[in-house]
Amino acid sequence: MEFFDSHCHLDDERFDEDRQKLIEDIKKANITKLISAGYSIEGSKKGIELSKKYDEIYTTCGISPNDIPQSEEELWKDIETIRDFVKENIKDNKIVAIGEIGLDYYWEKDLQRRELQKQAFIKQIEMANTFHLPIVIHTREAVMDTIEILKKNSVDKKGVFHCCPFNRELVKEALKLGYYISFAGPVTFKNAKNANEIIEMVPNEKILIETDSPYLAPEPVRGTRNDPRNVTYIAQKIADVKNKTIEEMAKITYLNALRIFNI
Repeated sequence: MEFFDSHCHLDDERFDEDRQKLIEDIKKANITKLISAGYSIEGSKKGIELSKKYDEIYTTCGISPNDIPQSEEELWKDIETIRDFVKENIKDNKIVAIGEIGLDYYWEKDLQRRELQKQAFIKQIEMANTFHLPIVIHTREAVMDTIEILKKNSVDKKGVFHCCPFNRELVKEALKLGYYISFAGPVTFKNAKNANEIIEMVPNEKILIETDSPYLAPEPVRGTRNDPRNVTYIAQKIADVKNKTIEEMAKITYLNALRIFNI
């Protein structure tokens, strides 16, 4: 039985003291592939470095809505830097998507800054199409704008809604557009409203699992530093809802990740 953690952040400073040992422990726990996702210039750079150092680690490159700089000029400069990262390193086949990118209105209330998020999202969709890569989408309290942008700006290789919110309309429209849905620790939370219903909405061939570690540790380790070994708890939850064994769900999600990320 092998697991694929499709989204984590092993570059995070919370792993600085024990990253090497943790990666060894991850292998022993049968997490045989994972994506350390980029979200900023620094995060994307570190993700590339990790992917080059370890065979089982892949990465994404992008500027997340929460890491957009203050000015348009700085933003375009950052996006060009990401473009250069991808252009220089895509030959290694370890950069598997542009992301995480998208919209986040929970943290951003300023309307002009939200417009800048939209522009960054669209520009990075264009980048994904240039490099024939899928995208990894972060969306929070911005469902309609996210879907509208994806309808108007087609992504050739589609992509993944990472740590997907439990929103019926979002999942319905995302699946119509051909996107994959990735679930993280919140599906295991005791107070997770609609989690089972949302899981049931997603066909087996479109479902992924992730930890988004070091954030969002699942039950029964909620409140601790999360790491990719905990992806098994998410797999078990989805297996329970879909009346599958954990072995079956591990295989389904593993093959789905290989397919969408062209590994």
